[in-house]
Amino acid sequence: MAAPSAASANAPSLPDPSFAALLAGRPMLSLREGALHVEDVPLARIAAVAGTPCYAYGAGTMQARYRALKAAFAAQSLAPTICYALKANDNLAVVATFAREGAGADTVSEGDIRRALAAGVPADRIVFSGVGKTEREIRYALSVGLRQINVESAEELAMVGAIAQALGRRAPVALRVNPDVDARTHAKITTGLTENKFGISMTVAPALADLCRDHPGLDLVGLTVHIGSQVGHLEPYRDAFERLAALARELLAAGHPIRAVDLGGGLGIPYRDEDGSRDHHAYAAIVKDTVGGLGLEILLEPGRWLVGPAGVLLARVVLVKTGEARRFVVLDAAMNDLIRPSLYDAWHGMLPVDGALHAAPLSPADVVGPVCESGDTFTKGRLLPALRPGDLVALLDAGAYGAVMASSYNTRPLAPEVLVHGSRLDVIRPRPTYAEMLAQDHLPSWLAPPPASATG
Repeated sequence: MAAPSAASANAPSLPDPSFAALLAGRPMLSLREGALHVEDVPLARIAAVAGTPCYAYGAGTMQARYRALKAAFAAQSLAPTICYALKANDNLAVVATFAREGAGADTVSEGDIRRALAAGVPADRIVFSGVGKTEREIRYALSVGLRQINVESAEELAMVGAIAQALGRRAPVALRVNPDVDARTHAKITTGLTENKFGISMTVAPALADLCRDHPGLDLVGLTVHIGSQVGHLEPYRDAFERLAALARELLAAGHPIRAVDLGGGLGIPYRDEDGSRDHHAYAAIVKDTVGGLGLEILLEPGRWLVGPAGVLLARVVLVKTGEARRFVVLDAAMNDLIRPSLYDAWHGMLPVDGALHAAPLSPADVVGPVCESGDTFTKGRLLPALRPGDLVALLDAGAYGAVMASSYNTRPLAPEVLVHGSRLDVIRPRPTYAEMLAQDHLPSWLAPPPASATG
């Protein structure tokens, strides 16, 4: 690929990595026989089976990343319980892939809990997080025997205690504390500052621990912290974990029999070639240094780090529009399929599926979707070859916060999802038909059926 390039919308001063560099950093992808593959399956074959746009995930890649994270902690003589965060990608087949590896689950709704159970995650390895748990959800969590409920406020703690007492149960709760640490990530995904809606002040936590000890419906099992998502530097983790460890020691000294510290997730991935360390080995060493000597069980809640690099969004070029000053490559994928670029100005690598295009001359292009929004843009000024209608492209690192955040805006069917394992593939969530989409709506009795001419 020619020299680096034009800037992206979110980081105009950085050059784009070459196609070769994008491939080198993503072992799941390879060029074979002149075509881009996910693991051992050509992306063109996936497009033929599922159509476009569609998501394709590599199960082998997910397994390899889970095992690598586990090994990094084993090297520090630690064996944390790894609870996969369903919010990153909640497809049953994805969750089941991690469940077969022994993972637990981090959930934030009753639906998440039901998905985790359906995928084979044992209830005693499921944690329930979130700032707005309803009474119904809390009752359900208690009824199935989840490992712990991560409580976010004094008000929620009182609600959980009252519900558990009415049911004749003791709710296993962990206090989610807010360490007031800047994760140095996007403002919309930081969660560890006092200005954020998440967690309990560190100064209030000891009094709430005392409340738990005296409450017949509460069993304080641990402390938890989560400072944000896509965290690119490790220093904020050290700060947060040191504060959590100090609080844990204070509670243990006061006689609170806490059993675990839950460190949350948020470890970032390099979508581009961003600065900052995302080394899981260094992360494990920080955990060892800060909470490893407490004698408590350690829980982790990774999501993006496990699944982000394991997925691509496969799309087809609809047309190429030449404007007065810009070239527009219009895809059949849109912001409703992958909202991260529109929502966060997020950068995603993009590779042509045809290997011959990797060596073709490049020129700047804006890559956009067909939705009637100016924000329906994937890239601006990206150096790309002369793409033609029908060409396939892969948007990289789309395994996390892709399909799970999709919508049917503009009555666009949700993109199907495909799981690849070696040379095998299966459609793990099919594209809904228009008839299925329309059947979700119901006309009230006072509206006459539309005339036959309008439905023909």
